[in-house]
Amino acid sequence: MRIAIPITNGKLSAHFGHCEQFAIIDVDDQTKQITAQEMLTPPAHEPGVLPKWLGEMNVQIIIAGGMGQRAQQLFTQNQIQVLCGAPDTEPKELVSQYMDKTLELGQNICDH
Repeated sequence: MRIAIPITNGKLSAHFGHCEQFAIIDVDDQTKQITAQEMLTPPAHEPGVLPKWLGEMNVQIIIAGGMGQRAQQLFTQNQIQVLCGAPDTEPKELVSQYMDKTLELGQNICDH
């Protein structure tokens, strides 16, 4: 499983489209352990660019703080599940919580 998390200052970015980097984290489905992590600088933020870019990297899930409805639709069209309302914490902690089914999602703060 491959999970993407938008990052600003080392933690989850509250506003998806304004992140500095993406943490791309690979997880073993069976053991639920993180097997790899890389930090990547995304291409310029324009409608449709990030869904295609992350789709080409075989990302299956995005854990985000806030994301607009149109962006969510574009990710869904690229077979990428979007989880909004995550807390601004470190990427590995978010993935661990997701895998343990303890990730608490709040309100999508960027719903435009």
